[in-house]
Amino acid sequence: MNCITDANIGNWFSSTMEDIRNKMLFQGTAEMTETGMDWVQTHRKTVRSVLDTCSKKCKDDEIIFETIDSYKTDLENKNASLVEKRNAIAKRLSEVEGKNEQKSKIIEKIEMVRVEQAKKKELIVSQNKANKDRLKNLNKAKQVFQGRLGLEIRKIHEKLQFIFRDINPKDSECVYTFMLRISEGGLYQIVSSDPPLDCMAHLEQRLQETNNFSAFLANVRREFLAQKPQ
Repeated sequence: MNCITDANIGNWFSSTMEDIRNKMLFQGTAEMTETGMDWVQTHRKTVRSVLDTCSKKCKDDEIIFETIDSYKTDLENKNASLVEKRNAIAKRLSEVEGKNEQKSKIIEKIEMVRVEQAKKKELIVSQNKANKDRLKNLNKAKQVFQGRLGLEIRKIHEKLQFIFRDINPKDSECVYTFMLRISEGGLYQIVSSDPPLDCMAHLEQRLQETNNFSAFLANVRREFLAQKPQ
């Protein structure tokens, strides 16, 4: 191979190689730029798509969250309403129980009143029977003592006044009296006597024990006879 000695040929070769290098660089740069632009466009499209997807997802998530919040609020309202209804039911049940308790107490009181009335009725019947017996004894004693011993019986309000005459031999019209009543329990009770007799309480007790009114009148007259004439 012959050596190249022409300086122009060397310059031409260097210039040509430089042009080739520049063309290749330009071509490579253009291709890279074009490829880069494609990548940029693709990236932008991808980013835009991702952003659109994210935006849509965010909107969907917002709707979901709003729906969840709405359900949550509705559930809280329903729970509050349920609690209020439970409280109302509990209050109503308490009122019903209170009324049932009151009803039971009223029924118990009615039963107690009924029993008490039945007892009172029995007592009244018993007292009426006892009073009838006492009236019989009084009438019998009245007939005996009024005819034979000059006894007079007067009714003064709810009491009976017994008047004895022919006791004082110096004054046959001088009267000796005592006042008697029948208590609510059906017992004879001496209210007063004139002149007073110290033994009247004992005579009253004997009368209540024996219910013998004739003997009681005889004993009272005997005590009046034992009084010294005034």
